[in-house]
Amino acid sequence: MRVLLSHEQDDQVGAQLLADLDGVQVLRYDPAASHLDAEQRTAHVLIPPYRGSHRPRSLLEQLPDLRAVQLLTAGADEWAPYVPADVLLVTARGAVAGPVSEWVLSAVLTLYRQWPALIRYQDTETWAHRRVDADTLAGKRILIVGAGAIGTAVARRLPAFDATATLLARTARAGVHATTELPTLLAHHDVVVLTVPLTVETAGLVDDAFLAAMPDGAVLVNAARGRIVHTDALAVELRHGRLRAALDVTDPEPLPTGHPLWNCPGVIISPHMARTVPGTPRLCYAVAVEQIRQLLVGRLPPNVVTRRVPP
Repeated sequence: MRVLLSHEQDDQVGAQLLADLDGVQVLRYDPAASHLDAEQRTAHVLIPPYRGSHRPRSLLEQLPDLRAVQLLTAGADEWAPYVPADVLLVTARGAVAGPVSEWVLSAVLTLYRQWPALIRYQDTETWAHRRVDADTLAGKRILIVGAGAIGTAVARRLPAFDATATLLARTARAGVHATTELPTLLAHHDVVVLTVPLTVETAGLVDDAFLAAMPDGAVLVNAARGRIVHTDALAVELRHGRLRAALDVTDPEPLPTGHPLWNCPGVIISPHMARTVPGTPRLCYAVAVEQIRQLLVGRLPPNVVTRRVPP
């Protein structure tokens, strides 16, 4: 099986891990190139690069023997509309549950403990004793929309802070509520965490009605995709001071200079880097290599995407 692998530095670990698989030939490529050479065109599996994974989409039409596109991300929305129906699209679901769940907790604690305000006081050398109203995560109710690897990792970590989690997924199962219960659940939770993939059903999920159902003072955390949240509707709630938010993703993205969201009160924004910690490429490639191992023995990889997203 010939696997097309980016030659960039972040992808070197992929070559090391793939070398342990018998029956795999690694072909290196430039993800910024517009053409593949004759040998590269014989690849059976394409792995988009760790950074800027959308770049080699135009190469798909040059790969007549392609069987699978193996992503290094949990989400498939950047590739799903472009991969032919007869080619498997496989994610690295589960690889970054640890780093992203850590980001979620750090973001919520940052807002509750009023770190943005305290740092602004520090910048002016002001001893702001009792000038901010800090809060605690203890006793808070956290609604996690998306009960996959990241959502469940967040839920596992919350008891350490004496907070309780409610998990929500498309279909109900033990310990997980169905999305049909969302309107009722929103009013009874202090924090709403988004960890769902971007699909036809979740695009624009967080609209005016969703936000209006959240209680005063609640926090929205988006660790999923920017298009899940209606940006203008969220900005209205933030400007009125009724809700707060922690965003790792936005719509549009990257958030341009001058966009109103930058200056909304009660929001903290990180530039789509919730998963980025030392060793993240290895985490992603470890999962990707296991998916390819399943392909090698004729099995369907567990992370195959079955629901494609339109452009």
